[in-house]
Amino acid sequence: MIVKTGAKKKGFTAVSFSKKGETEVVREKGEKSISISIGEKPQSRRTLITLLRRIVQVAKQHKLEKLFISADEIPAPKNVSSFELGALLGENFELANFEFRDFKTRPKEGWRDVKEILIGGADTGFKKGLLRGLLVGGAANKTRVLSNTPGGDMTPALLAQRAKEAARGTRVRVTAWGKKEIERKKMGAILGVARGSDEEPRFIILEYTGGKKSEQPIVLIGKGVTFDTGGLNLKPSSGISDMHMDMSGGAAVIHAVIAAAKLGIKKNIVGLIPAVENMPSGSSYRPGDILRSLSGKTIEVLNTDAEGRLILADALTYANEYKPRLVVDVATLTGASMAALGQRASALFTKDKKIEELFMRLGEASGDYLWPLPLWSEYEDDVKGNFADLANIPPSGGSYGGAINGAAFLYQFVKKSDTEDSYPWAHIDIAPRMTSIPADVLAKGATGAPVRFLVRLLEEF
Repeated sequence: MIVKTGAKKKGFTAVSFSKKGETEVVREKGEKSISISIGEKPQSRRTLITLLRRIVQVAKQHKLEKLFISADEIPAPKNVSSFELGALLGENFELANFEFRDFKTRPKEGWRDVKEILIGGADTGFKKGLLRGLLVGGAANKTRVLSNTPGGDMTPALLAQRAKEAARGTRVRVTAWGKKEIERKKMGAILGVARGSDEEPRFIILEYTGGKKSEQPIVLIGKGVTFDTGGLNLKPSSGISDMHMDMSGGAAVIHAVIAAAKLGIKKNIVGLIPAVENMPSGSSYRPGDILRSLSGKTIEVLNTDAEGRLILADALTYANEYKPRLVVDVATLTGASMAALGQRASALFTKDKKIEELFMRLGEASGDYLWPLPLWSEYEDDVKGNFADLANIPPSGGSYGGAINGAAFLYQFVKKSDTEDSYPWAHIDIAPRMTSIPADVLAKGATGAPVRFLVRLLEEF
């Protein structure tokens, strides 16, 4: 889709907004126009995001390919600057126009897509914001492509290959370690999870130097389970069909780092993606097995379907190599986070109140909403093992607080001692935002979360 600024041209459908009445397409003087109903309630940043997506949705429903919108007529809240408005338009027009069709046959009449949007009355700030928004929205859509791709076409090796392809032409250096290199590094948690699959693991590293070489980097870590059967603790049929999306965190990290490079963000940024398949076979790791992680800590495996935290453990330990000033891991980690929050926000865990406040603000600004859950020291007792240093689920059993248990487990690989952490850290459980819901006004499948949040974080931290 082409989105640009300019005066209205013949053949473009004008978009207007009304507080009363229904959304409708009308024809006046031989030309079509859309009147979008916004209701009488005050507009907020959240309602603006939904409104922008609805514009594209209505146009697609009515097979309208070219739209014209006046920037000064968009009902934006007063606290949204011209730059921000342009950025929100670019991001959400891109997101709303996207559909995953890589495996569909193109119909004879073509797809119902909006091909071009013209924005009138745009000032310099709006134009700059629009360019940024289109880039970030495009990055989120590329993330959605990776996440939506079936597991048979998105193995750990193929994910590494796609990362390298996506980084071409940028200043992002991509390295992908194979099984032998992972063995040499003694990443026993990653190797344990990968053991049951014919597809060998990869440890994907993206490095972007936008700041001074001496500057400490921000490290993003993304869970990259390209298909998750649950291992020997096999998932039920109702919970397995979307598990090719269990690498959504890794996909988001890949395209957030690349987007940062394309935006020329003047910071050093590293992306780490441990990529595996979690499969049941004669060589699978078993409930009761004990793995030795890169940190040296041993882990009692009590459930092979709690595999994401295992591979992230090795990545969190490896992050120390960069002496980072911030580490953020992003993972579709637990169904329990969905039980806690529904499907409208990702769960946020951190010990640092300043980080929590910043992340909440940036989540609200970006549209990738976050909500904090506790990470009290008392929860750490729940992940201590009976026969190893740690257990990947609480040995005491029970089915409560699963999202917190996962975060408390990860924290054991962040802390240097009981009184000191290795680096500032936050964990984002994006399982609630893995797939879209009708209220998102997006196509079915992956949402691309939290790319928009990560880019803002890389800009502002």
